[in-house]
Amino acid sequence: MPKICLVGAGSTVFAQNILGDVLSSQGCDFTISLFDIDPERLKTSEIVARRICDALKLVGVKVEATLDRRVALRGSDFVILMMQVGGYRPATVTDFEIPKKYGLRQTIADTLGVGGIFRGLRTIPVLEAICRDMQEVCPQAILMQYVNPMAINCWAIKELAPEIRSVGLCHSVQHTAGHLAKCLGEDVADVNYVSAGINHVAFFLRYEKVHQDGRREDLYPRLKSLAAEGRVPADDRVRFDVLKRLGYFVTESSEHFSEYTSWYIKEGRGDLVDQLNIPLDEYIRRCEVQIADWHALRRDLEGDKPIEVCRSNEYAAGIIHAATTGIPALIYGNVPNNGLIENLPSDCIVEVPCHVDRNGIQPIRIGRIPSQLAAVMSLSVSVQKLTVEAALTKNRDRIYQAALLDPHTSAELSPDQIWSLVNDLIEAHGDLLPTYH
Repeated sequence: MPKICLVGAGSTVFAQNILGDVLSSQGCDFTISLFDIDPERLKTSEIVARRICDALKLVGVKVEATLDRRVALRGSDFVILMMQVGGYRPATVTDFEIPKKYGLRQTIADTLGVGGIFRGLRTIPVLEAICRDMQEVCPQAILMQYVNPMAINCWAIKELAPEIRSVGLCHSVQHTAGHLAKCLGEDVADVNYVSAGINHVAFFLRYEKVHQDGRREDLYPRLKSLAAEGRVPADDRVRFDVLKRLGYFVTESSEHFSEYTSWYIKEGRGDLVDQLNIPLDEYIRRCEVQIADWHALRRDLEGDKPIEVCRSNEYAAGIIHAATTGIPALIYGNVPNNGLIENLPSDCIVEVPCHVDRNGIQPIRIGRIPSQLAAVMSLSVSVQKLTVEAALTKNRDRIYQAALLDPHTSAELSPDQIWSLVNDLIEAHGDLLPTYH
């Protein structure tokens, strides 16, 4: 009986999505092992897992919950990471409020910028401990890493435990593929695409409609017409502007991408923020909604209200199905580059299509990508590399330098301000961070 371990299972709503996918699509029984450091949230997720099994009339699935991570991991065939180190309070609020005092505004702050840097710094020590446990109690497991900052975390895992079979998973590619189809009035089932790059800064290299007669129609001219005519969704003006500038469509949302460059969020330029409909402090609002949703779910579970099992388009269930049955699947995964994209550094983490079967995750080589896209990605790769170095060497200078090279941060703040901001963030994080020298 394969064993699936969810680390950070107290992220109940996401755990519900993953478990709903896995348990409604698999042809065999599983042991579901749930781990979290918060006993209250863990108990809620355990109830959710059992309710899903009841709703699907699954009698052979074993559900267990524990506050002991090694117990949860022991003997696992699949490990899914979904934790948020430091939580909404104090960590996420700190990532927003302290930079705001310097006039540095953010939207999501979980991938790049000082928010992404510090989320990575507090997450990597936990990843190191998880990797150490996996090496000892489930060395053959496939690790599915959902935690942001995706590329930074996957890069750290590569350095810490290269022998672990790991892949970073995000939903930006498949979500955006469907979003663009909707913008064009097309059925995404008729669309063929290839995306490549780094997480949140990947681009559709090909986006085309496959007609019933087999003819392939490039859909980029129609997308570019939408951009030129201003007929774009109000919440997606940044990405359509990027399409006009670079010629390709980026896979992550406008609110995310707006803070990955120096182009869009500028102190004193509220007109630009308004024009492009950039939602500053967006992640703070989302967290508040997610917390309210968790409390609502918990109240529902205290009664007899049946749980609704829905399917998402996350990749975890497809990976588990392919690895256990041998029926192949295609996903987009974050993996070490090693020449998969020729004009990006060989040691960085790239997001590319991957074949999955009983042999595990097998990335597909892309070759060279358009030089302007590689140039934009390189802005992020430098920050990622320095952040990982800071976390693994405990070198404080690397934190300053990562922030100094961050496009948005360096466009807004002077070097002295960046040094001061980093010091304030280190102090505010307290015991969530190790000691740097």
